[in-house]
Amino acid sequence: MSVPAALRTVTVIVAVVLATLGLTTAAQAATINYVALGDSYSSGVGAGSYIDSSSCKRSSKAYPSLYASSSGASLSFQACSGAKTSDVLNNQVGALSASTTLVSISVGGNDAGFSSVMQDCILGGDSGCKTAIANATDYVDTTLPGLLDTVYRTIRSKAPNAKVVVLGYPHFYKIGGSCSVGLSDTSRGYINGGADALDTVIEKEAANAGFTFADVRPAFTGHEICSGSAWLHSVTWPVDESYHPTAAGQASGYYPTFTAAL
Repeated sequence: MSVPAALRTVTVIVAVVLATLGLTTAAQAATINYVALGDSYSSGVGAGSYIDSSSCKRSSKAYPSLYASSSGASLSFQACSGAKTSDVLNNQVGALSASTTLVSISVGGNDAGFSSVMQDCILGGDSGCKTAIANATDYVDTTLPGLLDTVYRTIRSKAPNAKVVVLGYPHFYKIGGSCSVGLSDTSRGYINGGADALDTVIEKEAANAGFTFADVRPAFTGHEICSGSAWLHSVTWPVDESYHPTAAGQASGYYPTFTAAL
């Protein structure tokens, strides 16, 4: 017995609708719900093209924005200039949920007093720089681990299904590089050592939390200040952009390091 033409038409329409719904559901399931947390190295201070008028200085050229644009991820951009671990806990983690599938974070530098350390190194000579780095390193070794542990545990509790990538900080200076003025290579070495101490603690705490640590130091090698091809600002204006990645540092340093960790 043949099927009436009208019934065949209805059957085709239903099949198309179901297929479309299926594709939509699959697309929704594949959506990356991405939350970018942290400080100025994640917000994109120094990269320009800021996307809002807030003091957070979130940039369309920062690695979270670049990743969202390239992947189609749904981005909740929470990272903010000057953020410490307490700011992440008080102002940023509220964006996390069980539906969050990806989280990135860089934090710890402001807790360790990055800005004041650089000021002491610039104004205090080698001796003042050595003391400032030693004090900051002591804080990083003794106090920062507990602060990071609290942040990481909070992230995991609020986003139990997310992959979490923790990004570190680059070396600032090429020792023996092209700079003929400014800090001595001795002070530059102290500052790089401080970055190493910070990254060591961050990497350890990230591993303890079951998170992935993304080390940006290899990507920035050859592109430090005094390299002749720097992806970091030296002292610049606005002053808050000093010692932060340029747009090239975000695009060629942080972005590929982040994506390689996924």
